[in-house]
Amino acid sequence: MYQTTYHRPASIDEAVSLFAKGSDAKYLAGGHTLLLVMKQRLAAPSDVIDIAGVKDLLGIEASGDTLTIRAATTYYDIMTNADLKKAIPVLVHLTSMLGDPAVRYRGTIGGSIANNDPAADYPAAVLALGATVKTNKRSIAADDFFKGLFTTALDDGEIITAVSFPVPAKAGYAKMRHPASRFALTGVFVAKTKAGDVRVAATGASQSGVMRVAEIEAVLKADWSPSALDQIKLPDAGMIADIHGSEAYRANLVKVMAQRAVQQAN
Repeated sequence: MYQTTYHRPASIDEAVSLFAKGSDAKYLAGGHTLLLVMKQRLAAPSDVIDIAGVKDLLGIEASGDTLTIRAATTYYDIMTNADLKKAIPVLVHLTSMLGDPAVRYRGTIGGSIANNDPAADYPAAVLALGATVKTNKRSIAADDFFKGLFTTALDDGEIITAVSFPVPAKAGYAKMRHPASRFALTGVFVAKTKAGDVRVAATGASQSGVMRVAEIEAVLKADWSPSALDQIKLPDAGMIADIHGSEAYRANLVKVMAQRAVQQAN
């Protein structure tokens, strides 16, 4: 690991100020990606700004048909929150499948979506639920936030402060887990809004990262049932092909995971 200067700001404004002063500063939340690449000497930030303890970035709030999770809230706190279990229980289910207990005690929702790993789970939830990503500067709709592999709409130095989720009528999530990392070989999140619209997002499948699946959305809007997807065949162009499976395998896995997600949706 290269030498760096560690900061622990007490506020969002202090964090932004420290970032602006650094020649190549990076924010640290859970640290599961940044610390790893620093140890491998693949990243050498001049300053590491730890925002995990900033009070304004912690907590979960339910208000009407909206549930807001602040960005530095850990996976463990998400899993154990009573309001979340009642309003959007599928987020608790999704979180329970992330990594191991050590990961869940330190990982944060803001860090996950800011990093936008192509096999991460939370981007699929944010996109399928039509959430709004709030930052220290603005609010960004989920459809406008994710821009490709490890790429988002965030400006340099911009901090995610919270994610606001509309409470769905039904939602489910299913994934095929990598046996070692527990990342999604393919994961699919399905959601039916209270207005009757359907949104479906897949992670770990596309070469472009998290994606909406319009073909499945159309079928499920007409018939919300696993069997409605029996005959659908998704195009495999642009899907990931690796040692775990071909493009065609990933395309079929999206369908199968969508069927499982609909089956367990509540």
